[in-house]
Amino acid sequence: MINDLFLRACRREPVERTPVWIMRQAGRYLPEYRAIRAKVDFLTLCKTPDLAAEVSIQPVNIIGVDACIIFSDILVVPEAMGMKLFVDEGKGGPRFENPIRTRAEINKLAIPDPNRELNYIMDALRLTRKILNNRVPLIGFAGSPWTLATYMVEGKGSKNFRSMKELIYSNPKDAHALLDKLARTVAAYLSAKIEAGAQAVQIFDTWGGILPPDEFKEFSLRYIEQVLKLLNRNGAPTIVFCKDCGHSVEAIADTGCDVVGLDWSIDIAKARMMVGSYAALQGNLDPTMLYAPPERIREGVKKILEKFGRGSGHIFNLGHGILPDIPVEHAKAFVQAVKEESIQYHR
Repeated sequence: MINDLFLRACRREPVERTPVWIMRQAGRYLPEYRAIRAKVDFLTLCKTPDLAAEVSIQPVNIIGVDACIIFSDILVVPEAMGMKLFVDEGKGGPRFENPIRTRAEINKLAIPDPNRELNYIMDALRLTRKILNNRVPLIGFAGSPWTLATYMVEGKGSKNFRSMKELIYSNPKDAHALLDKLARTVAAYLSAKIEAGAQAVQIFDTWGGILPPDEFKEFSLRYIEQVLKLLNRNGAPTIVFCKDCGHSVEAIADTGCDVVGLDWSIDIAKARMMVGSYAALQGNLDPTMLYAPPERIREGVKKILEKFGRGSGHIFNLGHGILPDIPVEHAKAFVQAVKEESIQYHR
């Protein structure tokens, strides 16, 4: 049986109920994922197609979500461009050995051939799509140019993003050169993912919200729009998720994406009034609500469904990724609540 609810909702076509999936749904909250990670390090998992396919499909089998997202990491893209990536297991996450600091270093970065330097991801997509056998659609993803640039310039996660902000305010031409190169790289990467079997793609702009609204448009949204213009979609819907960017919902929808992802700080009723006539919406339960008992989770689900109202164009999700210590039964209760409570809004 083919479940295409997610794809239909992305296109704002009629659905029998609201589809649901969870950002970071393949991950540490699942014992089955932890069992695999106990045997291999993170990057090996990302770069081994059969293992990446296995953990990608786990949430479909265990949680019952309506879409599968390929397991990977956004930072494999800068690695393919020539940066040395390290992942410190439990010691602060990923980092780059030599962060970008000069125009010469920006110019040195390659625009990789995704079917060569990132072929392991394309192999994982093809294998996952084959194993899924159309049970649910498969999503590919990438970090936005701005979010990738912040890691490349800072070298790792940051609290105040001093180096990246110094770059945009002191040397904006260099920042634009880096972001343009990243936009072309991300567009080629996502196009290759679609060719390899991804039926939708999502751009994660995790750090768009660290910018004031005008700078967000100049240094982040401009390059997301460039990615979407260069993308060979082949009919695949596009989702743009910008965290902490509720000030720019309309501008995000105007990039030409099919779906605007909402974090939990945005009222979905207001967002639908602003852009619901030309973009679908994804979101947006507070991820920490999954710590609550199942009956409270159901109340939270009902409130968001009620706010969105009747009709299609809504993909239910959390307002950011699922947290690693969420009980599996609570994740299941969340998905089940969406499936049961949303039917009345589609009659």
